[in-house]
Amino acid sequence: MHVAVHSSIDEIDPGQWNALTGGNPFLRHEFLAALEHGGCVGPDSGWQPHLLTLSDAQGLAAAAPAFLKTDSYGEFVFDFAWAEAYLRYGLTYYPKLTVAVPFTPAGGPRLLVRAGLERAATAQGLLDALEEHAARERFSSIHALFLDEPGRSACASAGWLLRRDCQFHWTNRGYGSFEQYLTTFTAEKRKKARRERRRVQEAGIRFETRFGVELDPPLLDRIYAFHRETFLRHGREPYLTREFFGEIARTLGESLVVKIALHRSTPVAAAIFFWCPEALYGRYWGAGGDYHSLHFETCYHQGIEFCIERGLQRFEPGTQGEHKVARGFEPQLTWSAHYIADRRFRKAIGEFLLREGGLIDEYASEVREHMPFRKSGQ
Repeated sequence: MHVAVHSSIDEIDPGQWNALTGGNPFLRHEFLAALEHGGCVGPDSGWQPHLLTLSDAQGLAAAAPAFLKTDSYGEFVFDFAWAEAYLRYGLTYYPKLTVAVPFTPAGGPRLLVRAGLERAATAQGLLDALEEHAARERFSSIHALFLDEPGRSACASAGWLLRRDCQFHWTNRGYGSFEQYLTTFTAEKRKKARRERRRVQEAGIRFETRFGVELDPPLLDRIYAFHRETFLRHGREPYLTREFFGEIARTLGESLVVKIALHRSTPVAAAIFFWCPEALYGRYWGAGGDYHSLHFETCYHQGIEFCIERGLQRFEPGTQGEHKVARGFEPQLTWSAHYIADRRFRKAIGEFLLREGGLIDEYASEVREHMPFRKSGQ
């Protein structure tokens, strides 16, 4: 197969690329193109497109959404300590190669393979090509983040180091309504959830669901202002630009959904999601006022209702947040894989990951003891 490295997604045929993605909204050509066109990735962003493809006589056979990284920001799998260790020993950690969707801590395929090809062998071919490219360019390492199970298995078979972390995901077990879902809670937790929702209603707030194609520029401006304010409160501009959201609303509008909180017909908060037939992904939130429990209602309860209404199997609301547990989000291990070129550091990092992994497992097990669900027989 012919191996190529592309400095822009625009160099790759959209139809052939999308045929590899399995419907994941973050991997679609439109999403990656909007990141480039909106200035979110590219020169001076820390994320330079470095997309690796394999082609045969029929066209695009496989691909890896790879980016040349000059820092570790926007990855959500933290390796800053590794970079510091390299520096202490007089070695260079950056640039490195990251196989991921920028600024998006959501699981999905990372080794994209055309249907009909032998998946394991083709995925191994992709990994071989990535390693050979990294060796030629003298990259310190390759990092495949938020891997699906086939990707994790392929990387493990290739000898890459596996790393796990913990997020909190919601699972739809065939609920017919939000109230039916609440019947699975203990009486105390069910009462708290209902009170939380009631406080938002008593504040006079109602919700509208808008898909990207339904967002006109003034409304999108307002939603983006909420989103930006959340980042500014933490002292930085958001990763994603207004231009990005404007393009994605046009080109991938059915996959973008916004829950808008209105008070007397005026938007006061919004939560930005992406979705596909299998899952809802919570990404960003912002508010223009301080209303009791509004964050929980907008970002979590409204998302759960959306999943129930549309029969989506799971809801991934993003990273961190133990407060999600009380609302029925369960600990879920996420996986990344790491190819470390330097054998000495590979051994040291591998030992660290074994210790870290045990702590992650203990943490997830402990959190499960605090789920709000009724025990059998209650």
